[in-house]
Amino acid sequence: MTSSNAPKRVLFIGQQPESVDFSDPALPPGFDAAKIHAGIAIGMQQMADRGWAAELCLVPPDASATEMVTKQLASKPYDCVVIGGGIRIPPKSLLLFEQLVNAVHRAAPGAAIAFNTTPQDTADAAARRFGSD
Repeated sequence: MTSSNAPKRVLFIGQQPESVDFSDPALPPGFDAAKIHAGIAIGMQQMADRGWAAELCLVPPDASATEMVTKQLASKPYDCVVIGGGIRIPPKSLLLFEQLVNAVHRAAPGAAIAFNTTPQDTADAAARRFGSD
């Protein structure tokens, strides 16, 4: 975790938008890669506006995702890790979601874990863990 004077560090983990199966009925209708990228940009800007040092880790929906997240978490301490709804919501992503939660737990045991529902509410998800708005 960062010192009290340093900005809060947030890692936002999401699935690479181009790898999302938009035909999955578990996903909201009308989603596409461009809309996800736009939402991510909004979420990242909201975290920057709060003075947080936020980083993005977009992973493929395969076994390499856990390694990517573990490497990112080893690079520096994070106060909060937000795992995106695109990984958490679709039932077929359950195994990936489970693997990533466990990777975060192992690699960053001091970081809070939060979950968003859309890329645009990523800052709100992290803020819940920080006890702020």
